[in-house]
Amino acid sequence: MAPRTVNPATHALRRDEFIDAGQRLIQTRGYEQFSVEELLAEVGASKGAFYHYFGSKTALLEAIVDRFVEAALAQVARIVDDDGRNAIDKFHAYFSTIARLKGEQKEFLVALMRVWYSDDNALVREKLRHEQVRLVTRHIAAIVRQGVSEGAFTLADPDSMARVVLSLILDTGDEAGELFMQRQAGEIDLDMVRRRFQTYQTALERVLGVPPGTLHLIDEVTLRTWFE
Repeated sequence: MAPRTVNPATHALRRDEFIDAGQRLIQTRGYEQFSVEELLAEVGASKGAFYHYFGSKTALLEAIVDRFVEAALAQVARIVDDDGRNAIDKFHAYFSTIARLKGEQKEFLVALMRVWYSDDNALVREKLRHEQVRLVTRHIAAIVRQGVSEGAFTLADPDSMARVVLSLILDTGDEAGELFMQRQAGEIDLDMVRRRFQTYQTALERVLGVPPGTLHLIDEVTLRTWFE
């Protein structure tokens, strides 16, 4: 008997149907609350079909987050490759684009954060962080090299320093999620959130060697959209 052939496009489309349904259920029911059986009913598929694409519910969560990150990276890659922008403009556009994309998916991301920062998902978070480092380092390195060549950034060995800059950026993202949860719980006020972001902004400015106030990690509209 000849082996069964799989159409890659059909396979990817079916997998996306599971991811779409999982994202809807996280948003409407919460990750912990919905079951694989509910997902199967949403998609109209068998349990065997689900496990053909995903080894577990956690693997589905990972795929949902991966797809969001991949879509965001595709957009910011165009910013990095834009010859009409200087390095500082690219830096600002990089952050503002990610903020816009997150704002467009705010309802889903709020639901996701309730489970994403739990201890049970620490391994998934760490795996995603390593993948982000792999994918994003070249973006940041390109911006840093351009900034050095333009005289905007005053640092040596831009390729090595790109990892330091990226670590600060990723830490800023982690901090933003934790600040959101603390703000939702009423543990901190808006001024505290603003000061914490300012700390990261100051650190990045010192690493890149730019004057204070050159970089803007989050604007007031975005700050109030998420934290007010």
